[in-house]
This record gives sequence, structure tokens and C-alpha cells, in this order.
Amino acid sequence: MKWEQIIGQQSIKNLLRDSIQDSRVGHAQLFVGEEGFGVLPLALAMAREIFEKENPASVHKVENLNHLDLHFSFPVFSEKNVSLSKRFFDNFREMVLENPYSSFDDWTSFLESENKQFFISADEAEDIGQRFNLKSFEGGSKILIVWRADKMNDAAANKILKFLEEPPKNTFIILCAPSTNDILPTILSRCQIVNVPRISDDDILTSLQNHESAKEIAYQAQGDWNLAKSLSENNEGASEFETLFIQWVRNAFQAKKKPEVLREIVKWARQISDWNREKQMKFLNYCIEIFRLAMLQNYGNDNLVYKKLIEGNFNWNSFSKFIHGANIVSIVEEITDASYHISRNANSKIVLTDMGIKLTRYIHKSAN
Repeated sequence: MKWEQIIGQQSIKNLLRDSIQDSRVGHAQLFVGEEGFGVLPLALAMAREIFEKENPASVHKVENLNHLDLHFSFPVFSEKNVSLSKRFFDNFREMVLENPYSSFDDWTSFLESENKQFFISADEAEDIGQRFNLKSFEGGSKILIVWRADKMNDAAANKILKFLEEPPKNTFIILCAPSTNDILPTILSRCQIVNVPRISDDDILTSLQNHESAKEIAYQAQGDWNLAKSLSENNEGASEFETLFIQWVRNAFQAKKKPEVLREIVKWARQISDWNREKQMKFLNYCIEIFRLAMLQNYGNDNLVYKKLIEGNFNWNSFSKFIHGANIVSIVEEITDASYHISRNANSKIVLTDMGIKLTRYIHKSAN
């Protein structure tokens, strides 16, 4: 992965590149951010730069993920009590070469194993130790990239901790995780943490290369290039979100006079709860954005409204008149709370049902 192939993140690219050129690279680093923000691409570009500095002829091996001193560890499922990522390295390599911004859900789908438990095991940690006890094949540095380090179980985390405390000479370890919440504090204390923020909308717009729906995609992607890429190739996700948002709002309007419509909101919540957690949270972010646009429309800022819902003869102008300063805060807080609880593994069907029903109160609130 070359630096210039990474979407945005210019300040972090400069920081990492300078640290390599000045020989100030810490032996253990933790890149924190969603996969779609470019965490793995940054780790790959850093590995490429380190190996290129030592031996320029080795660059093509890194780009093809064939460098013998570049090692990977990632979550896999257990088979016959064995859980080693090297069994699936060819699959992982294929996915990453195709899309280095791939998410954890992409990985489980790639292996067609969405219903299995993926984790990094103690056996995996021991295997890492054995690999790094061997001498470097090319006589230089050895690099380990642990993708989704938050998936380590406790036994693996404790073994990795010992590896971080006493790493072999000329070893660089890059852990990648969406947050620090599931990383042992003792591991955090031994890593240099690099926070990878969402990609700016401008950088996503530039990378979409004048796609007809580029502005809408950039806002909906929320800085996630993996999602932006998916939306630009297939608009099903966008239309699905729009369909369910309109369904929710229409039921909320009718519920005041037809309480039986609440059953439809329960069905609506059940449908969304069948999605994976990541998709549920992206839908909730989408809802917040649509309510924001409706308020802008209501207050006459039509030039800032880049998307208006029209599916199924939805009356955008009439809807926007119900979204104003007296209810927007309550609506956004309710959706934000729902997103938080889902992120903490709450029962999404209950959370979404509660949120869906509360909208029936907020949406009828007077602006005065």
C-alpha cells in the first residue's frame, strides 16, 4: 500500500512517514479507528516504508503481501479446537488486496461464516511468538500487524502482552482496533497510540471522482471509505435506508389517531434488529442526518439541503415543517442514545422499538 493510495489522512501520513525517516518508530503501536477510516491501509503503508528504507527491492513483496518478514494476525473461527489465522491467510490476503478498507463484517462474509464466533486465540499468540523467535529472512526488521486486536480473548491478550514487553530485536508491532474499549489497559500502556479519525467529506468527495450522488454518499458514509465505496457501486443501501426512514415517519404521524399503527413500528424495529450492529448504527446516523436536513428545509436553507426524500410520493416539504427547534434536540438525543446502547450490545429490538414509539410524541410537538 502506497501513501498516495490512502484516502485523506494527510496529517497522519506525514507523521508516520517522518517517524520512519527519523528512526523514531516505537516498537509497539496501536492504530485506533474504524476500518473504513483507513487503519489497515496506514499500517500497510508504514510497513512498506520501513522495508523500503532497508531494502528498496523488497517493496513489491510488501505490496503483494508476500514479504516473508511481514506477518499478520486476525480473528478467525475455531475448527477442531484449532484457531490459527495462518490457515486463512490466503483468504485474508485476497480480501485485503481487493479492498484494504474491508470491515470485520466483510471478513466474516468473505469466509461465509457470519454465524460463527471469530476471535484471536491463545494458540494464535503462541504461534506469533514462535514465528518471531526465528531470524529475519531478509536480514532486516520483522513486522507484525494484528488486525482487529480488540477480538483477542483474555488468554491471547495476556500472551500478547508478554510479547510486547519483551519483543525480539528489530521487531515492529502494529495493532489495529476500532476503539480502545476492549483492549487491556496494560497493553494500552505499552503502545504508542495513533488515533485515526474519520476521513473528511472533502477527501471522500474527491475520491468519488464526480459520482452523480457524490455529495449524498459522502454525508451518508460518515467518513467511512468502505461504506462510501459500497454506496457508489450499489445504491441499494441508500434506498433501503430511505424506505425504512419513510416507513418510520409515516407510522409516527398516524399513531396519534390510530394507536394500532404502533404494531407496525414494532415490526419495523424487528426488521432492523436483524441487521448486524454496524449497519444498525449507520442507519441511525442516516436518520439523524435526514432530520437535520428537514430542519434546514423548514428554516429556508434550501441551498444546504443536498438530499430530499421522494420515494413513494413522500412529501418532503410537508414533513420538514414538523422538524424544528422545539423537537430536533429531543429527536437527535433519542437516536444518539439508541445508537450508544446498540454499540454496547443492548437488545436492539427493544431499543429500536422504544426509540420508534417515542418519535410519535416528538414529531407532533408544536414549534411554539
